[in-house]
Amino acid sequence: MNFGMLLLWLIVGYVIVTWIGVGHTIFNVKVLHMKSMKESEGLGEAYEKTKPWHPLYNIIIFPIFGCLYMAGLDERTLTSALIAGAIWAAVSIVIDLIGWVLIPHPLHLTFKQFYVEYQPWITLIYIAIFLGPVIGYFITR
Repeated sequence: MNFGMLLLWLIVGYVIVTWIGVGHTIFNVKVLHMKSMKESEGLGEAYEKTKPWHPLYNIIIFPIFGCLYMAGLDERTLTSALIAGAIWAAVSIVIDLIGWVLIPHPLHLTFKQFYVEYQPWITLIYIAIFLGPVIGYFITR
């Protein structure tokens, strides 16, 4: 296991997925003229309409980086892919908790908004992140 590369590919994938989600929300506001969080309750119509797409972004992006991670290993095993997936999911959960719930900012969510009202999407996202290295294993073996 190459822990440095494991974290590098996770962070790159995480940043890309986050920017895709933010970009989708901005597209909904600017092009589709949906209400933003300033114009409606909660995070706004524009964001709410992106939620079902979030797991899809993740199931497309994370296997790409799972492939890159697995291809860089000297020995690829299903066990190493499962461990990598578990680490990716756990680290993502911690990053999300700190970055989206605990630190106040304009896109800040409450614990209830993120972990209750964002269901089933957040659970599907974590499953997709976990599966990234596993799918990468099957593609690169």
